[in-house]
Amino acid sequence: MTANAIFPAEHPDITFSSESSTLFSRCESMNFGDLHFKWDAETQLRAIIAIHSTKLGPALGGCRCLAYVSEVDAINDALNLSQAMSYKAAITGLKQGGGKAVLMKPPTIADRKKYFQSFGDFVESLGGRYITAVDSGTNPEDMDYIASRTQYVASTSRSHGGSGDPSPFTALGVRYGIEAAVRHRLQRETLTGLHAVIQGVGHVGYYLAKELHKLGVNLTVADTDGTAVKRCIDEFGTSAVSPDEIFSVPCDIFIPCALGGVINPKTVKKLNCKIIGGAANNQLSDSTLDEILAARHILYAPDYVINAGGLIQVSLDDPVEIEARINDIPNILDEIFTRAKAEMRPTGAIADIIAKERFYASAPTLSRPHNEG
Repeated sequence: MTANAIFPAEHPDITFSSESSTLFSRCESMNFGDLHFKWDAETQLRAIIAIHSTKLGPALGGCRCLAYVSEVDAINDALNLSQAMSYKAAITGLKQGGGKAVLMKPPTIADRKKYFQSFGDFVESLGGRYITAVDSGTNPEDMDYIASRTQYVASTSRSHGGSGDPSPFTALGVRYGIEAAVRHRLQRETLTGLHAVIQGVGHVGYYLAKELHKLGVNLTVADTDGTAVKRCIDEFGTSAVSPDEIFSVPCDIFIPCALGGVINPKTVKKLNCKIIGGAANNQLSDSTLDEILAARHILYAPDYVINAGGLIQVSLDDPVEIEARINDIPNILDEIFTRAKAEMRPTGAIADIIAKERFYASAPTLSRPHNEG
């Protein structure tokens, strides 16, 4: 593992914290590649790029811009998400490595263009080992700013010749994955009349609500953004509850589409569903929760499989191949569900085995993707 810290000259005394030994131990246990940092005083950019692996190709992963509580939370998110991206690329057959960028969003971004151009310089400094893209808190216009400084960026706006927002493709893959889960768990070929709960109706959650509404699914939604909730109520006639209440709503399908770690020891006790499948990354705060879900007969569609549509879209140029790969998501899930039932093991554990078989062949055992933040 290598770790690069890029700081301006006026901050020569910045060093790793006293927890650095723990950080290196975690990176070693996760078979990590490298971890890079950049601080730009002018734009207030505090950026982390985690490259889990470039074994199968350049590390591809989104750029997340959020107001993290602490640097530790931001680093954990970068590490966990980039490892999950390696698994996601491997299990869907993409020739990409796993990476992720985390930007610790300041209270105010004075000049968004300069802010993301500075991040673009950071990406460029890695020489193509990491390719960035849209993620939580960023959009195609931000990618356009990044593209003015580096070629190693995907999902720029269509007006700039890019592929645009990958959210609709992520949502489509999740919809196909939910259909596979319903066939397996409920022995139903259609979703009509089922009740689904969507936690988070921003970009992907909104598009998924649109897909499911067309299929006759009854929807209940929740989001911290009241405007996003109102849009779903107005357009799809959904019901709405508070973010705290969403976990307890009786339903057929619980769909996490917000941030990671939403299924945790506290919320797992509240769940009243038969299936979990959504767009959020690192949905389980701890891998042992997978076993708890299995014991409760809640079928969990592993997040990095069901939400792979966005990665597929930004990784490939050929629309026909993109469609074929997204159409293959339910087939991958069918294999996971069937093996899990036959081997009496949780679905997440089976997904990890398949990902490791495809990614590492006979390499050492990896830890499960998880969220500790």
